[in-house]
Amino acid sequence: MKVTWRLADGREITGEVANGLNMMEAAVANNVPHVIGECGGNLSCATCHVYVDDAWREKTGEVGEFEDDMLDVAEAERLPQSRLSCQITASPELDGLVLIVPEP
Repeated sequence: MKVTWRLADGREITGEVANGLNMMEAAVANNVPHVIGECGGNLSCATCHVYVDDAWREKTGEVGEFEDDMLDVAEAERLPQSRLSCQITASPELDGLVLIVPEP
């Protein structure tokens, strides 16, 4: 599947992501700046915080309880479309997904 990360400076990074990979791992593999994933996707940091493009919000699912707590401590402003990218898993339904990377 294809994913596009939009950066605050207007650049876009598009990469192919294998099904089952989470978006934090995909961002790191595609050298997306400001998506770090210090905890390795264990919901103990918020360094993979992204904003889901409005067109994709329903398809990426609901924010879980632990994710909700971690989003409260994200460095960038929390918005209604905020997600931890480690909690979004690549699937055929998400082909074309657009994620916005906030400035830290």
